[in-house]
Amino acid sequence: MTPRRTAAALLATAFAVLPATTTPAYADTIRARQWGLEALHTGTVWQTTRGEGVTVAVLDTGVDATHPDLEGSVLPGTDLIGFGAARGDRAWARHGTAMAGIIAGHGHGPGGGDGVLGVAPKVRILPVRVILEGSDKQRDKARKSRGTALAEGIRWATDHGADVINLSLGDDSESAHPDAGEDAAVQYALDKGVSVVASAGNGGEKGDHISFPAAYPGVIAVAAVDRYGTHAAFSTSRWYATVSAPGVDIVIADPDRRYYEGWGTSAAAAFASGAVALIRSAHPDLTPAQIKRLLVDTARSRPDGGRSDDKGYGTVDPAAAIKAADGLKGADTKSAVTGYTGRYFGNGPEPDADDSRPIGLLAPLVGGVGVLFLAAAVALWRGGRTR
Repeated sequence: MTPRRTAAALLATAFAVLPATTTPAYADTIRARQWGLEALHTGTVWQTTRGEGVTVAVLDTGVDATHPDLEGSVLPGTDLIGFGAARGDRAWARHGTAMAGIIAGHGHGPGGGDGVLGVAPKVRILPVRVILEGSDKQRDKARKSRGTALAEGIRWATDHGADVINLSLGDDSESAHPDAGEDAAVQYALDKGVSVVASAGNGGEKGDHISFPAAYPGVIAVAAVDRYGTHAAFSTSRWYATVSAPGVDIVIADPDRRYYEGWGTSAAAAFASGAVALIRSAHPDLTPAQIKRLLVDTARSRPDGGRSDDKGYGTVDPAAAIKAADGLKGADTKSAVTGYTGRYFGNGPEPDADDSRPIGLLAPLVGGVGVLFLAAAVALWRGGRTR
């Protein structure tokens, strides 16, 4: 298989570090800004489960297992790149740690009252490094020599206990096309009973190019909405969108022990992965196809006509999905319908004459297998322990 081509990331960033504050102001800064948890009705679903017994594989740039909001929740993983930035470097595990925090953050400090909470704070994270941060000096080397890392990572995670695979990354360049090895790996995971969740793409203002792995059959492809349930302009609109999730002004944790606000379908995919983990925890016998169907059937804020390319079938609602699954029996993963039944891969829209992507203060989050669909925007607060 030839290495995956990559596109430049959609980044427009600015930094404003807030001064250290007292606890009340800190609460206003961090927890009060986590609007995505309320949007997913986590207060209701946590009365049933917080994700106990479920493992979510985060295929990304790595995860900081020592971050106070994740410590004790991160399993030993693997690095399929084998080079690049290491712990202590600024270009190490930023995106992956952010995604893991959205999925499984449990906070820290007295009563876990500080830091970020994830959608499923009791799940275990299985980190699989398949891509380098855009600021990593060796990202070009990874892009040229580790083109099979994503497919390998999906299979590795499947064989090492993952129940859900989060893919907050993708290739949405105008030349993006389905890759047989990646598609086969996704189908392998689905056949083994592992749900696969991916970002729909950040190309909404740049031609809505098809993004992979989001467009592979059976994948839960997630578009981004803001706190009002409105489709985010940057979020790719395509037929493969399954559901939407929060993707604007999202609080994220970083290895530097600061908290940032970011936007992107990366975050939306992580929220959806947390939701899937909650469903798996409450109903462990359900197949990926059944879970995808539940998300579709119970989505809130359904678009006119029942579905749209902007938002899929609506915003994920894990509490409603868990309730709807009561009494539902598991099925054979090989006989269950896992994918979209219509035409999947086409030429897409004609490419723009100028498909360049603006670059902000951060280097583009690009690695060996695709684009990481998140832009860190505003540093909120520095807390926890220093490295």
